Amino acid sequence: MIKTPYYLIDKASLLRNLEKIAYVREHSGAKALLALKCFATWSVFDLMREYMDGTTSSSLFEVRLGKEKFGKETHAYSVAYADDEIEQVLACSDKIIFNSISQLQRFSEASSNHVRGLRVNPRVSTSEFIIADPARPFSRLGEWDPVKIEGVIDQISGFMFHNNCENDDFNRFDEMLTQIEATFGHLLHKVEWVSLGGGIHFTGEGYPVDAFCARLKQFAQTFGVQVYLEPGEAAITLSTTLEVTVLDTLFNGKNLAVVDSSIEAHMLDLLIYQQSAKMAPCEGEHEYMVCGKSCLAGDIFGTFRFDAPLKAGDRLSFIDAAGYTMVKKNWFNGVQMPSIAVRQLDGRVELIREFTFDDFVQNLS
Repeated sequence: MIKTPYYLIDKASLLRNLEKIAYVREHSGAKALLALKCFATWSVFDLMREYMDGTTSSSLFEVRLGKEKFGKETHAYSVAYADDEIEQVLACSDKIIFNSISQLQRFSEASSNHVRGLRVNPRVSTSEFIIADPARPFSRLGEWDPVKIEGVIDQISGFMFHNNCENDDFNRFDEMLTQIEATFGHLLHKVEWVSLGGGIHFTGEGYPVDAFCARLKQFAQTFGVQVYLEPGEAAITLSTTLEVTVLDTLFNGKNLAVVDSSIEAHMLDLLIYQQSAKMAPCEGEHEYMVCGKSCLAGDIFGTFRFDAPLKAGDRLSFIDAAGYTMVKKNWFNGVQMPSIAVRQLDGRVELIREFTFDDFVQNLS
């Protein structure tokens, strides 16, 4: 038995998402790039590359990881490139997407022989959290003025619109795409490719995939462009668990259980967005607030119900623990970093990586 804590990636569950992505690729003509900012655990890229067209990145290190570990097509994007990294970004990418006209012009000469795109901010989004809303007031994420964009249209061949965020509503997606067409349609006719970014939960249960495919195909044919999607969560949703062990229980007005993990260190988005972790549904009569072992007072996974009282040594499993977890894990409090394990398609569970004190020490200097 693998020592907790550890992330367990289940390839069979991952495959279900990948097959839906392959269906969308086939029936819409869109290409799909894995968003490494959400999930970059390259030990399962062997499976993912069979169903996806490549990767998209947010930094030099991510684009290099995509090129070296995933292969296929690599898109480079960054909110801002530094002078000392642009050469390597270009060497590792097939397309480079600039966040602003000023960055496009600054690196115009260096990228003159490269396929170039520009991020466009349509100023509409689905985010319920201002911290994640690309269309928030005074957003730095992309250009929004069609007149300014038209002034550099001869320097680029594509656009990236990344304005969806946790959007599982096809009608809302359709509305926003229609608004993009109305505002930027005259420019869309002048480019060859358009990325619609990530944040579209088209692999979710009950999503109208055929309507989605038809809308993408219509968009591509209307403007004569190759459409790209950048699934992150959509590629890995419900594929991974975080396995933990109860270390202690106590009662301070309610039943508490302390586990050998931490949301600040291992599931940071729960803290950022003030959300609870997920467990498989249980309606038992024993309710516990499950807490992390760090010194942060608010290190709380959530409140859950169990069929029996919890005790030290019990194993718990948090579901849907792949997105924005392993890419954000950290050594806060020196809490043991979760190992990474993979359940292969034949059912074997393989321990891929363990982290040690030496990793903790080498994380700093």
